[in-house]
Amino acid sequence: MRFHLCLIALLTTSVNAQTPQFRPQTIDSAIQIGYGLAIADVQGDGKPDILLADKTQIVWYENPTWQKHVIAENLTEKDNVCIAARDIDGDGKCEIAVGAGWNPSDTETSGAVFYLIPPADRTQKWEPVALPHEPTTHRMKWVKRGKDRFDLVVVPLHGRGNKNGEGAGVKILAYQKPANPRHPWPTEVISDDMHLTHNFDVTWGDEHQEKILLSGKEGWESRFLLSPVSPVRIISQFTHQNQPELKGIGEIRQFRRQLLVATIEPMHGNQLVLYSVSGITRGGPYGATRSVLDDTLADGHALATADLLNLGHDQIIVGWRAMSNRLAKVGIKMFIAKDTDGREWETHLIDDNTMACEDLIIADLNGDNKPDIIASGRRTQNVIIYWNESVTSASATKN
Repeated sequence: MRFHLCLIALLTTSVNAQTPQFRPQTIDSAIQIGYGLAIADVQGDGKPDILLADKTQIVWYENPTWQKHVIAENLTEKDNVCIAARDIDGDGKCEIAVGAGWNPSDTETSGAVFYLIPPADRTQKWEPVALPHEPTTHRMKWVKRGKDRFDLVVVPLHGRGNKNGEGAGVKILAYQKPANPRHPWPTEVISDDMHLTHNFDVTWGDEHQEKILLSGKEGWESRFLLSPVSPVRIISQFTHQNQPELKGIGEIRQFRRQLLVATIEPMHGNQLVLYSVSGITRGGPYGATRSVLDDTLADGHALATADLLNLGHDQIIVGWRAMSNRLAKVGIKMFIAKDTDGREWETHLIDDNTMACEDLIIADLNGDNKPDIIASGRRTQNVIIYWNESVTSASATKN
């Protein structure tokens, strides 16, 4: 009994020690849309830089001055829409791929995928190499698929020829980078059974492979990309067939420290939803597997999970952009669990009406072991770093 009381006291102290405090710094106030963000070391100086897929330009902001450099521009007549940046060959410098030709109503001929070859001076323009693609290219990430293999996974919004989210399933492709990126890239269909696949997450798997979570009209599923000889393996599925309240999913993120998944529902929706993954696979720690944490989001469009407060469990950061109701406020909220199981949450407002959040991402930009929030705003046309100056349990003990 004494052990349990001590454990409860430690957990209570950890949770109560949180003091969320974020200082905003606008590093760009003149973007066009700010479709997608990425964090990676562009030039190999050991500092994480910020990359952005904007309407007509692909740019990066150099840490720590945040000087803006144009990587590519006007790749297609239609907008750029997504970016993937990661060091996949171990040289300390990131590889970059981008998606463009954005036209969600054209499910036949829209879309584009490019790999960008860097010049010797990475602050100059990069060479675009066009790759084969499915229509409505929408999201992409580099995914670890083996000890020395990273594939570019590209998720369209619609299946080819679809109307109103009906028709062929979305063909999600994994691209394998050849030694010479100007040569043909081998591709593999890793999923074609979902519709309106708005987003996906890449999360921990094991030492040599990562796991992806796909979300869309039907719900979400978790899978490994076993390869090069084994098939893709689905781990778990959660659809409206076993959860009637589910009306499709826009954003999805898995917790790194708990068996929980956060989503925004439906696509561009008003609900922040929490799932117990253990509830799906082993009956659940406390019964319900789906709970709505917030139903007031005005066009929720950005989501992240991370332990920004050094509590030993993740917080949820959610952003919304209010595209359908221009009179509604925009912003970013943080949700902090009052217990390690995620039964109760408290809310903290990070941004109050200065960030119409199109995308957000979490990274420790200054090496102080406190992850920061980086967001891009659509109607507000800005990129803001929210520097984490929170008093956490670790910093309180140190001081």
